[in-house]
Amino acid sequence: MSFGVWELLVILIIILLLFGTKRLRSIGKDLGEALKGFKKAVNDDEKDKEDKQ
Repeated sequence: MSFGVWELLVILIIILLLFGTKRLRSIGKDLGEALKGFKKAVNDDEKDKEDKQ
């Protein structure tokens, strides 16, 4: 089952009405910071492995 553009737009509007733009912005910011931290940890781990070899 695939969603069309109109269905996705309706879902987005409902989410905006439920959570509000301020809350969604903070959730997005927190998620972005978590991903940035995860990438940094992975890169640091790879550098440590290279340094040990």
